[in-house]
Amino acid sequence: MISRGAQRPAVRRGEAILQPPSGNLGGMGKTALIVIDMINTYDHEDAELLIPAVESVLPALTGLLERARRQDVPVIYVNDNFGEWRSHHGEILDKALSGPHGRLVEPLRPDESSLFVVKARHSIFFETPLTNLLFEQGIDRLVLCGQVTEQCVLYSALDAHIRHLRVVVPRDAVAHIHTDLADAALRMMQRNMGARVCDSGELWT
Repeated sequence: MISRGAQRPAVRRGEAILQPPSGNLGGMGKTALIVIDMINTYDHEDAELLIPAVESVLPALTGLLERARRQDVPVIYVNDNFGEWRSHHGEILDKALSGPHGRLVEPLRPDESSLFVVKARHSIFFETPLTNLLFEQGIDRLVLCGQVTEQCVLYSALDAHIRHLRVVVPRDAVAHIHTDLADAALRMMQRNMGARVCDSGELWT
């Protein structure tokens, strides 16, 4: 683990997110948009419960991506490899686009400036190079979007918090399986991890 010194103050609810300047991890830092597990075939358990939520957050997600790219915010896709250890990111994308739910993936496909990290477990940090990537890019604030709120988003927010990274979670840009658990997860991220939970329209306006 790369030590980042003393823990930074939590981002408070209602605090405006700063435009992402270039810079080091010291001071104001830099923001990245993290897209979690949205390159997906939806052929897994609980997919029938997840898909309606994904459909409902797609407009907010696509708007968030468009605004982030216009502002030159780094966009990093961190995606499950679904147990396909021989797959690289292009194969994961092609498989998802050609599947029966490709319409959910097409609006969110990475562009040529996007970065892509493959993960195998829930957290975006668990045995991935993401910590080092963020350090090299001078990023110390993460906007987490994608799925699933009460699983991968929650565990990733916790792992970001213990690495002294500031976390923002746009509630309308994260999809869930169980509404009650998702609501509890958002409260936990805000209360226990100092995350700012907001609407996506408040970011990069």
